[in-house]
Amino acid sequence: MTSLAPIRKIYFGIADRRQMFRLFDRHAGRPDRWQKDDSALYAGEWFEIAQAQHDSMLEILPPLWMRGEMFAMREFLTGSITSVFYTLSINRVTRFFHAYCDLADPRSPYEMRDAIVERERWPVKAMTREERIEHIWSATQDDYRGYAGEAFRPEHRGKRTVILYGRSETSFQLLDDLTDAQIAEKLPVHLRHLPLPVAA
Repeated sequence: MTSLAPIRKIYFGIADRRQMFRLFDRHAGRPDRWQKDDSALYAGEWFEIAQAQHDSMLEILPPLWMRGEMFAMREFLTGSITSVFYTLSINRVTRFFHAYCDLADPRSPYEMRDAIVERERWPVKAMTREERIEHIWSATQDDYRGYAGEAFRPEHRGKRTVILYGRSETSFQLLDDLTDAQIAEKLPVHLRHLPLPVAA
């Protein structure tokens, strides 16, 4: 399975109700689901939602806890990983977010909050290569994404793949190995030309 960064934005834009529920378990199709500890797949993932989605999740069940601008869901996804929802003021605009936090670390919800605010305060709208890759995975329908099987070399089996359309053939390619041109083709038009962030 692909190694993922500790905290990562997985979708650009504000997820509606349908998108939100898809993003809750965007790894559902993995071949070894529930056969091992999947905490690393989910911990650190976050995306923006609308206020209506935030409020509806607060009303579904009594939260595990509420602390200022955040609340945690009572039901855990896997191990000590659960959903934490945020109401954050960023550049004087109130926005809403969902994230998966590992509550085995009491600092996790706060580190996530700080990372979201730092990321969303970037002065220029930009996307890292990793964010482009994650958005492609999140936005691709299940029929057009999957996991490397026997057609791939043993060291690549189980890694994420997406379908690519060529002039002579259509095939699944490793998501992390996409070229910059292939990434641009898979992104929505309004995201294709966003710059990479400038290193500090």
